Formats: sequence, C-alpha cells, structure tokens
Amino acid sequence: CHTLPAVEDLDVLIIGAGISGIGAAVHLQERCPSKRFLIVERRAQIGGTWDLFRYPGVRSDSDMYTLGFRFKPWTDAKAIADGPSILAYLQETVAEHHLGPSIRFDHHVRRASWSTDEARWTVDLATGPDQTPVTMTTRFLFVCGGYYNYDQGYRPDFTGEDDFAGQIVHPQHWPQDLDMTGKRVVVIGSGATAVTLVPALVRDGATHVTMLQRSPTYVVARPSEDKLANGLRRALPEKAAYVATRWKNVLLGNFFFNMARKRPEKVKATLLKGVRAELGPDYDVATNFTPTYNPWDQRLCLVPDGDMFEVIRNGTASVVTGRISHFTATGVHLESGEELTADVIVTATGLNLQMLAGVDITVDGRTVSAADSILHKGVMLSGMPNLAMWFGYTNASWTLKADLTSEYMCRMLQHMQSSGTSIVTATAEPSMATDSFVDFSSGYFARSLHLLPKQGPALPWRLHQNYFKDVRLLRRGRVDDAGLVFSNPTLNRTSSAVPRTPLSTESAGTPSQPANVA
Repeated sequence: CHTLPAVEDLDVLIIGAGISGIGAAVHLQERCPSKRFLIVERRAQIGGTWDLFRYPGVRSDSDMYTLGFRFKPWTDAKAIADGPSILAYLQETVAEHHLGPSIRFDHHVRRASWSTDEARWTVDLATGPDQTPVTMTTRFLFVCGGYYNYDQGYRPDFTGEDDFAGQIVHPQHWPQDLDMTGKRVVVIGSGATAVTLVPALVRDGATHVTMLQRSPTYVVARPSEDKLANGLRRALPEKAAYVATRWKNVLLGNFFFNMARKRPEKVKATLLKGVRAELGPDYDVATNFTPTYNPWDQRLCLVPDGDMFEVIRNGTASVVTGRISHFTATGVHLESGEELTADVIVTATGLNLQMLAGVDITVDGRTVSAADSILHKGVMLSGMPNLAMWFGYTNASWTLKADLTSEYMCRMLQHMQSSGTSIVTATAEPSMATDSFVDFSSGYFARSLHLLPKQGPALPWRLHQNYFKDVRLLRRGRVDDAGLVFSNPTLNRTSSAVPRTPLSTESAGTPSQPANVA
C-alpha cells in the first residue's frame, strides 16, 4: 500500500474500482512501484458492473479465462461465471495485492481541470452522504469507469404504463425483495440481459416468462464448463494451464469473428442450425431467432448449457416477436392485436452510455469532451494531456484490452520518467478525416454516437478490435510515436529534444513482468 501526504498530490488517480481500475492498480504496483496512486470509487464497494447488477442470473457473456486478469488465473470449474463469483474474484485480487488502503469509497468525481503550467490535474470530488467537497491533484488521470451510466439504464416510455396494475422493473435497478413465485412475466428485450433473465426467472418460480422482442438476436448455446481447461488444470501447473486456455479461447474467438466478417452467410447458417437443433424442426426459428443483420454486427448472446432453450422446450418460457402498441391493466397489447398477460414487466431495454465516467473535463480553462476528440491507440484522447481511458473490445472480452491498456500506460509513465518529460498529449492533425470508432449496430451504441470519440483513417488513430494486433501495438510497439507530443513546461522543451527510443520494462529498472500469461 502507499502512504499518502495529508494533501493528496498523486502521480496517478484511478477513477473506478471495477475490473479495469483494479487491473490498472495491480499493473502500477508491479511495473511502476514508485508511483503514488489512489483509486476513487463512487459506490460503497468494489466491483463496478459486478456489484451494480443484481438481477436474477446475472453472469458474464465472456469466458472467464479471457475476462479474468492476465496476472491472476481463473480457477473455478465454470468458464461462464455468475456475477457473485466474478465479484469474489475481484475481491480476492484486491486482497492479494493489498489494494484496500489505496481505495477511497463514496468518492464521486465531478470535475477534472488540467493546468499545463503546473502539469497537473485538479480533481473535484464529493464524498459521503452530505456530498462533502474534496480536492485532489494528480499528474495522470486513469479513467476506468466503464462506458455506461450507473444512475439510469435506457428506459423508453410505453403508452399506457400507468394503466398496468402490476410491477415494472428495469434490470439495472432490480428490487432485491421481488418474489417471482407464481408470477407471469414479460421481459421486453432480446439482448444478453433478457436472454439471461428468462431461464433465471423460471428457476425463481415464475409460472411463465415471455421474452418480447421487436427483432431477433443471434443466440448460441455453449457449455458453462470448459472441459479442456479443466483437464489442462489437472495435468499442468496452474499458470501454465491458464496460459494455454487463455490463448486457446483468444484464438477461437478471433477465428470465429473473422469468419463472421469474411463469410457471414455461412456463419449465420451455422448459428441457426444450432438453434434448430435445440428447439426442433417445428419451431419458428425464422421469426424468433433469425436477425436481419449479419453475425457480429451486434454482439452474440450466449446461452450457457442451453438453459433458455430448455425452458422454451418445456413450455415455461416463450419468445414473441412483435411491436408494442400499449400497456394495459393486465399486460402488453401488441400492434398485431395479441395480448400478453403479465404480473411483472421487465424492461430489459439496454444501457445509457456515457464517456469519461460522466466527469466534466477542462483543459487550461477550456471545456473539452470525448465526442470532440480522436482516440489514439484506443487509449488516449486528442487534446487531453496525461489522461487515458479504459475501453474494452466489442467482439471479445473487456479485460483483454483493459490489461493491454494498463501495460501500455505503465510503459508510458516509465518513458516519461526516463526522458525527463511531465506531459504527453495526443495531437491529431486538424484536417484528419474521422468516423465513429465503433463499427457496431447495437441500439445502445447507435443511440449514443454523438457522445463517442472518433477514430482516424490509419494508425495510431484507428482501432483494431483485434487482440493480436493490439499486443504488437500496446505491449511491444514504441511508446513515443508521431501522434504524441511529450513536453516539460519547466524546461520549455518538446518531444523533439527527447530521445525517441523504445523503453522496455527491463530497461526502466522496474520489477520483472508478471507471469507470462496471455
């Protein structure tokens, strides 16, 4: 842990004690042990997503061998883990690395103001039930707060909601005392949350659950346990088994994604064949499980052990594809004229996105935003000095990119220390052509394009969405590329006076890298 002075002037301030923030802190400890850091977390405990979401069945839709950290092997038998198991894994990580004293809970970051003259961020926070103002200063700001609004999920207004006599619930704010025993439930939505809720609500005692979708999503069944991974763990040392399984899953995921891009019709046929095998030849797969878009234009929905297909087969759940006309006292009336009876309606309608954890950012007195910036290597934002943003993959596990981002930023800190510079700024040409940095048609991204940063036409301003390319770029590529300007206001010199040589962790004199895990 780190002993901090009474006035907290830090080298690094990490916003968020979820999976990204915890990972960033561990990497800092290992690679930059002289740097003083804190994690500030607006909630009362660690976990981020895995503490916030408490709806029945909450789980990962990525395997834990890639959603887990590079430095901490996942050892549970189940590769597709539930929320409490993931939260326990994060709690173990915090305990093992003695991060507790470096986390400040109930600290909500409101504003961050950069001063070039001082080469520091001044960060205004509010803490406690009275929202007492707190100020910290830091040389670097690591924004690890994810990409969605924790205060409110996406919730469209439905005509006639006030007429409904039952209870309406959004998964992001699930009442812990809600008893589903004997209830008829309509789940509105067809994404990962809806697919998770349907079998979970049946297990919780609902008499029938209907998943009401406006349009279908690709759904694929997969065993919750990875038999090969469990076999390797019995035959090999723990870390070696984890390395092998992690790379196996990265390779398979990358292969499947590339196949979906190159031969979408073949992949589509394979996915639909799997659904027909689960539900039988008489089920209307064309209406309820055949999207209008190609695989991986939106994220696939994972069904561990085929649990959702099982409840559809046994009649305790069903899927209805149609548009809502209005709510009634007893349920939902569709434009087709069909009426769905419900005691509880669950609006699994998605997330509201926000960038930079909702923090107001100013640079030398000028307000800046992510939407007006261009991403450099998917990590730094143009015009925002000494600030990095953690953002995972849309086509693979979040933590794969988060781990690489943490490694890259530690290399950045090492390079700046050895070169005698205190400021790094991603600087793009004003005339650079830009487009959306996300090639993804999911509704929650499409609704929020106006909030998202942009990407340029080529490296280092263009994102890969490819782990292997990012390993070369972030873990092994040079830090001081042409898109970055390094400076030191006290010496009034820029990167032109700084030796442009790659700096490895070994040459920086820091401890050796963690175990050689993918």
